[in-house]
Amino acid sequence: MMPLSIARPGETVTIQKITGKDEVRQHLAELGFVVGSSVTVVNEIAGNLILQVKDSRIALDRGLASRIMIA
Repeated sequence: MMPLSIARPGETVTIQKITGKDEVRQHLAELGFVVGSSVTVVNEIAGNLILQVKDSRIALDRGLASRIMIA
């Protein structure tokens, strides 16, 4: 497993695990980041990621992206 923060633009990955406090995990789940779902990296700007999750595009900073473990 590796953190989502090192994925490259254009990659589609599957979420394996989400780390952090309960509030952080709950917040990410509300945004659509749940174990087993696919995420596509649309772009990276200054270390921050723009992600395609289901039918939405969401921007995450490097800190939150590093809490999402992918395969």
